[in-house]
Formats: sequence, structure tokens, C-alpha cells
Amino acid sequence: MSIEIRTPDDPGEWNDLIDRTADATPFHRLAALEVFAAHTGTSLHPLVGYKGQEPVGLLPVFEFRKGPLTAAFSPPPGRKISYLGPVFLAAPNAKQRKRERTHRRFVESALAHVDETIGPRYVNVRTPPSYDDPRPFLWDGFDPTPRYTYHVDLARDPETILAAASSDLRSNVRKTSADDFEIKSGGRDGMRRVIRDARERHAEQDVAYGVSPDFVDDLAGAIPEQIESHVCTVDGEFVGGTVVLVDEDAVYRWQSVVDFEAPVPAQDLLDWHVIERGIEQDRERYDLVGANDPRLCEYKAKFAPDVATYYELERSGVGMDLVAEAYRRLR
Repeated sequence: MSIEIRTPDDPGEWNDLIDRTADATPFHRLAALEVFAAHTGTSLHPLVGYKGQEPVGLLPVFEFRKGPLTAAFSPPPGRKISYLGPVFLAAPNAKQRKRERTHRRFVESALAHVDETIGPRYVNVRTPPSYDDPRPFLWDGFDPTPRYTYHVDLARDPETILAAASSDLRSNVRKTSADDFEIKSGGRDGMRRVIRDARERHAEQDVAYGVSPDFVDDLAGAIPEQIESHVCTVDGEFVGGTVVLVDEDAVYRWQSVVDFEAPVPAQDLLDWHVIERGIEQDRERYDLVGANDPRLCEYKAKFAPDVATYYELERSGVGMDLVAEAYRRLR
């Protein structure tokens, strides 16, 4: 049976389906996708595949047009969205052969729909870490690049996690007096402060940073239950903060900034606060969102995390090499 690709008539249908998949991230929710489109000058195509009347998969696609260039992205570039891509509705009793056939046909049908309705000369998809079989994209002419993130297993007590961590993290957590700092929810003001300071830090280093306070504020309005900020203060003064995403299973370390000259190790304390909070809320993992930069890995590896793989999948026409390179710089 062929798979038909449609966009939902009822906006609520997309989120109902997202709630049924184990693969989705908070950024897969429709309101977040609409914010991405509004802030990137793209058009959103929320694609759902149906086998008969049964939905089998979802793929949010962003159409970008500028002059003669037409491209399709999932996620769109320039907003520090590490992964998006396809998610699937599980058929727990299906045998592997049937699951693979449905998976392949959904990807084929979704890409054919993209080609027919958008006609992109360049396509870029970055999958969530739960997506472990990119072969249907490869069979459709995509070039794969494995990419990596770190997961801290939260199905353990804090002392077990801390015992496996680096000695400097253990020392910073255990020896920093609770009287010397305070960490609390920062709300939207905290989010704006984190992003504003991060933009300034990137500007000082002459590094592009496409996340803006208005963007994160719109996200907070769109998915208020799934985005949080935590701020660290010393004597009432801001010394660092983090913006995290949350869903039923995971916490995602999205954006963070600290004053490295502060009298306390603010970054370690913020990350440890998020870990303890995640354990209290029965989350399964803390996704450190990225393990591709050796400099940043040096810090993140101190939590003794597991390495998880996701995929960047590209297909481009003749002369699109410069477009592909520009996208990689923006992501």
C-alpha cells in the first residue's frame, strides 16, 4: 500500500500525533515550528504520511526561496536548532521487515512530495538522535554525515552520577558553599538575559549567532511548558544562566552563558542544578546538545556522558556547494 503525504487540516492533529511518537523533541511541536518559520523567512510544510487512514510518520520541512535559489531544510538554518527531521509512529507488533518497508516508503513519499511542491536544488535534514537508520535517505541520493551529542543518564541517583564525573566537577559541586550563590528559575527575563549575553560573547569573538531575545521570547510563548531558564546569582548579581528544553523523557541543554571570572564555578553549578532537577522530575537523560566541537567536548565530557549519534543528510544540485557550506556555517 502506498503512503499518502498530507498536511493536517486541523492544527491540533499535528501535536496529537507528535504526542504519540517517542522520537520527537520539544522543537517538533507545531507552535515552535511556526516560530521558526516566522524568524527565518521560510514557509513551513508540516508533512504527515498516511498508510490508508493510519498515520505512520511526520516530517516538518521549511521552504526557503531567494532569487533563483530554492532550498528545503529540517531544521531551518541559523537558529541553533541542532536536530529536527522525521519522526515515526511506532507499530509495536510489526515485524522488522514491515517496519523497514513503511519507513522507506514514508521517506520516499515525503521527499517526492517535497520535490513536487517545492522543487529544491538543495535539501538538508538533521535527524534527532533517536533516528538510527538513515538508509532511505541514502537510497534517495543523500550524502550522510554522522554527528554527535552527549547524553547523561538520569536514571541514577545524584551521587552515582557525580562519582563518575571528573574530579574538578565533583570538587566544584561538593565544595562550593550553598551560601555563596543562588540558582533559581529565571522565566522569560532570564531567557532574554542569557541570549543577550550570549550574543555579546559571540560578537566579541566575531562568531555568528542567530538566536535573538525576541526569538526565544516567541518560543517561550509558543511552548511555555517545554522551555525554561535557570539563572545563577552571587550577591544578587547575574553570573550565568542556561535555557533548557524539556519533554517527558529528556532535558536539552540549549543555550548557556556564564561569567568565567565569577567567584563561583557557575557553569558547573548550573548544569548540576539541571541534572538534579531532571532526576527529581523523573527525566531519563540530559542531552548536552552537541559533541562536535573538541573545545566544547573538553567541558561536556566531565559529566561522563554517553555519546549519541544523529545524522546530517544533504542532497544538492549542480553548483550548490557554496549554499551547502553557507548552511553549515549558519547552523
